[in-house]
Amino acid sequence: MGKIFCILGKSGAGKDTVFQGFLSKHSDDFRPIVEYTTRPKRPKEINGKSYYFVAESIFSKLREKGKIVEERVYQTTRGVWRYATVDDGKIDFSIGNYLTITTPPALAALRSRFGDHAVIALYLEVEDGLRLKRLIHREEKSDAPDYAELCRRFLSDERDFSISELGRYRIKYHISNRKLADCIRCIEKIVNEVLSK
Repeated sequence: MGKIFCILGKSGAGKDTVFQGFLSKHSDDFRPIVEYTTRPKRPKEINGKSYYFVAESIFSKLREKGKIVEERVYQTTRGVWRYATVDDGKIDFSIGNYLTITTPPALAALRSRFGDHAVIALYLEVEDGLRLKRLIHREEKSDAPDYAELCRRFLSDERDFSISELGRYRIKYHISNRKLADCIRCIEKIVNEVLSK
């Protein structure tokens, strides 16, 4: 029976980089769960690979059909952005394991839908100063940098990923992402341990 491994972490923790780095090494054994979002596409993101970038009307149709497993809504400086894991027929545990990026509430919804035994949380930890530098560097590359939104996300993450919240969601695996190669090796070790049980 397959598992869903969920990468979680604050903004700037390197979730996308770890996600892509792990999948590039393990594409035969892991499939990505690509989330849906209404937020604008960032430079270098690819529709259908990074996210499915869709209009608000598509979200409404998915919701009406009961296809949304979990949904997050963020009031940003650029308007409302929605993210969701959608039951679009692409999750089939009989054919393997999956990797996704998610949040603590979304983790709870995935566990509710697929079972605690099938959903494994991998929390990426990065010192706040380094995270802030990464966020600023990423924002500088944007066509329209939005430092107010960067600050909103940074501060919001302090609440969303507090020690009490991480405990409430029973997040067992904490992984340092100071160096990408070390982080991926640590995830490989955890994955092997979980799948050998």
